[in-house]
Amino acid sequence: MTVSRVVNDQRGVSAETRKKIEKAIAELDYAPSKLASGLVSSKSRLIGLIVPDVSNPFFAPIVRGAETAARRAGYRMLLCNSESDLRLEREYVADLVGHRVEGLLIAPVGDRSDAHLLKLQEANFPLVLLDRHVPGIECDSVTLDNVSGARQMAAHLMAVGHRSIAFITDADDVSTGRERREGLQQALAEAHIEFSESLVLYSTTDQLGGYRSAQQILNMQQRPTAIFTVNNMVAVGVMQAMREANVKVPDDIALVCFDDVQHLAVISPFLTVIDQPAETMANVATQLLLERIAGVAGKKRRNISFPGKLIVRESCGVRLLRKAQS
Repeated sequence: MTVSRVVNDQRGVSAETRKKIEKAIAELDYAPSKLASGLVSSKSRLIGLIVPDVSNPFFAPIVRGAETAARRAGYRMLLCNSESDLRLEREYVADLVGHRVEGLLIAPVGDRSDAHLLKLQEANFPLVLLDRHVPGIECDSVTLDNVSGARQMAAHLMAVGHRSIAFITDADDVSTGRERREGLQQALAEAHIEFSESLVLYSTTDQLGGYRSAQQILNMQQRPTAIFTVNNMVAVGVMQAMREANVKVPDDIALVCFDDVQHLAVISPFLTVIDQPAETMANVATQLLLERIAGVAGKKRRNISFPGKLIVRESCGVRLLRKAQS
């Protein structure tokens, strides 16, 4: 207690005792424990971040954006990878609360995450959803306008001549896939093209999922002219399967996806993508969370939606269209 008073420059310590303690601090190179001070003040200066797949390049800027914003505010971030596993996500939520994080950022596994997130909501625990919505969870969120992005991508594919578009997506209980499918359907309806359920393939959102889905597409009696994938890792798997089958992109089948990643941008042919401002989204989400923690956010929940950016490259078949027109 006496050492704490000296470190925090409080009264109640004689000049002689203070001098001895300051000398010992200098000799021992003592630094006060942030954890101990957090226990006393009930402030750990920690926030949690849970993502579904830390190996997905999309989440690297998410982590960077959140960590940068937290550090600037004097907070540290604890990162957990749920591996899109509901049980693991539930355990991580409990672990982070047990480690006394002051708030939580989460890109949830899906709609079934509502059970453990609802408990946080009912306890008024500071919570911000990132990248995905969960029905019934009334809290701040930062996401992409997935419907508009998918509609824009599908409209572009049709503008360059595609009428049969396969869509590889994740389970219907994940908001991103559900919203991107909705955008595709809207674009087809606007172009008076019938939506075909047989061209929608549900998959895990990783390279293996894309690979297996592409094999199903390649075995179709009548192949689509374009494949639209829910994210970049699925697109990598599709590319792998098509190269093994000696199917060329975009000469034989066009390929487009959500999420732009630098190392994908150097693959030939260049992928046409809907780019997400992932780092900015995470930065803003962290700011919202910090405002909740500080008690200055107000009662009304804030839902921020960022627009995606269409980046047109060769994989959509635009080069072939230009050649046909010339």
